[in-house]
Amino acid sequence: MAGSSAPKFVTDLDPRYGEAVEVAPGIRRVVAKNPSKFTYLGTGTYIVGTDRVAIIDCGPRIDAHVEAVLRAVESQTVTHLLVTHTHGDHSPSTAAIKAATGATTYGFGPHPPNAEDESAADRQDRADDTEPEDDEPEDDPEMHRPDTEFEPDVRVAHGEVIAGDGFTFEALYTPGHISNHLCFAHRESKSLFSGDHVMGWSTTIIPPPDGDMGHYLDSLRLLLDRDDEVYYPTHGPAIEDPRAFVEALIAHRLGREQQIVDLLGPEPKTIADLVAVMYADVDKKLHKPAARSVESHLVLLERQARVTRTDLGEEAPVFTRP
Repeated sequence: MAGSSAPKFVTDLDPRYGEAVEVAPGIRRVVAKNPSKFTYLGTGTYIVGTDRVAIIDCGPRIDAHVEAVLRAVESQTVTHLLVTHTHGDHSPSTAAIKAATGATTYGFGPHPPNAEDESAADRQDRADDTEPEDDEPEDDPEMHRPDTEFEPDVRVAHGEVIAGDGFTFEALYTPGHISNHLCFAHRESKSLFSGDHVMGWSTTIIPPPDGDMGHYLDSLRLLLDRDDEVYYPTHGPAIEDPRAFVEALIAHRLGREQQIVDLLGPEPKTIADLVAVMYADVDKKLHKPAARSVESHLVLLERQARVTRTDLGEEAPVFTRP
């Protein structure tokens, strides 16, 4: 079976909740106190600039986080609010910070209408009657509710430039994790604000039906043609050797793809069957999110006629190799 070892993750981060911490000249980060298995130690909201600034990913609906961000910019003028995507830990506080600052919001567009449709992995969860999610406060589903209310003042397409007073961003359209995902390349520092597209602490979940593994791999390959020197993900610390890290992510995902092909044969298997083998050495708390990415691989493989799916109605679908 092909190897699927993950990249060497970077996890050394002191969140210092409520503080604006300088991560590079002219770039500060305020981490929201919303740690979970999806967000690591919390959502990092970035403030870029000196006198007139941009804010990237205002974060979840947490009053204390909004207050901390506004406190960090109280002596400055906020002109731009950039949104990488509309998951509930990234964009919901944009409305409150816009109301307080009058800044203009920028994003690819509103939340995709099919992003929260039930996937085959969701149906299997119900059919299997699996144990409920952890009841820790930080995993409260309300914290991850999609931001269906967000509509950017300015819709931004791939390659468009967003210019402010002392900062310039190029928007990169990077669908995969979600179809409205953008990364923002900060030209002055040769850095990339990578949202959830590339995270140093973990691989990215690709949740069907809106999440798309083919688009995700294409969006990763897009980054290989660039010369960004550092990535600032919304979760976790900076990625200092981004090209090597992206190459490792691509190799990891292709390794997972080959694992699936190797595991499948004429005997039908469910997503849960595959996850149990592929993630046998991973905490079972992470098997449900892993199942979303496995399903996304299967969707791509089916599109390539490399696997066959049989839908069994309310029961979990099964997959075979032709």
